Amino acid sequence: MRIIAGTLKSRVIKPVPGRQTRPTSDKVKEAIFHKLGPFFEGGLALDLFAGSGSLGIEAISRGIDHVVFVENAHQAVRIIRDNTQKLKIESQSEVIKADAFRALSIFSKQHKQFDLILLDPPYEKISYEKVLDTIQVNDLLSSDGFVYVETSGDQSIVYESTYYEQIYEKKYSNTTSVMILKKYNHQ
Repeated sequence: MRIIAGTLKSRVIKPVPGRQTRPTSDKVKEAIFHKLGPFFEGGLALDLFAGSGSLGIEAISRGIDHVVFVENAHQAVRIIRDNTQKLKIESQSEVIKADAFRALSIFSKQHKQFDLILLDPPYEKISYEKVLDTIQVNDLLSSDGFVYVETSGDQSIVYESTYYEQIYEKKYSNTTSVMILKKYNHQ
């Protein structure tokens, strides 16, 4: 796995061994970051269900100031720490070993808001609707914030249209679909 663009372009990161995580392909990563920016002028990101941390690391490479990586698997947490250390971005990273919903609850109590939330959970093992509802109820997205959602190719997601506005959706293969949501600004 490699970083596609930005200050860390072409640097290689370690994947999580085994089949428990499924890395986002370079093609999909390039496409979604192109739609999101493709570069950022600072900001705070959350890489929920982080796996190896490749999406959050890509965001740092493209200008996000700081990424909070949340992952529940011990081995994946170790890989994220190894990757951020190898790339010398520990000061721009916070790695939390926790269940995603527990982490979202903690962020709510801290009144955190993220400019970018990356959701790439294990397909079919999590309720995307519950995650998106939790983000909404706890107002964890900044006023101009985005949520990237990666799902299996045939999965459809229901979300609150008074909070989120869909700005992009594409099916990349039978196994991968992506969606980008923006916080809906009522003006």
